[in-house]
Amino acid sequence: CSTSSTRVSRPLQCVPYARDLSKIALRGNAWTWWTKAKGQYRRGARPEPGAVMVFSKTRRLRFGHLAVVAEVKSSREILVHQANWLNGGRIHRYTPVIDVSENNDWSEVRVWYTPGHQYGTRHYPVYGFIYPTPDSSPEIRQASN
Repeated sequence: CSTSSTRVSRPLQCVPYARDLSKIALRGNAWTWWTKAKGQYRRGARPEPGAVMVFSKTRRLRFGHLAVVAEVKSSREILVHQANWLNGGRIHRYTPVIDVSENNDWSEVRVWYTPGHQYGTRHYPVYGFIYPTPDSSPEIRQASN
């Protein structure tokens, strides 16, 4: 797996990182983006490069989480760019995420655990994907190698 982690001079949170990368102009805690996007941005259950994946608020993810789809590898695996996933404010690029939902609808995922070089054991609920507008769609389609 060719995921990379970058230490930054100033710790980053997932929300401003996802906003800057995707050009989706929403604010607020990560979990609130799903509702705030309604009527402003197209939303759905299928990953597309440049889309923002919105993780639900849970006991573990008190503010939810956002990750930007970098690449769709298959119907059940994507690579994402994200900040502050393992805390510390680091940027994680090309992090693998797999769909573990029963209906293959991306409503539940597992995320690559970089320190362990394997998928984490936790399952995280996901609201879905928010798609950038065509005129502001980010150019993040890059080879992961």
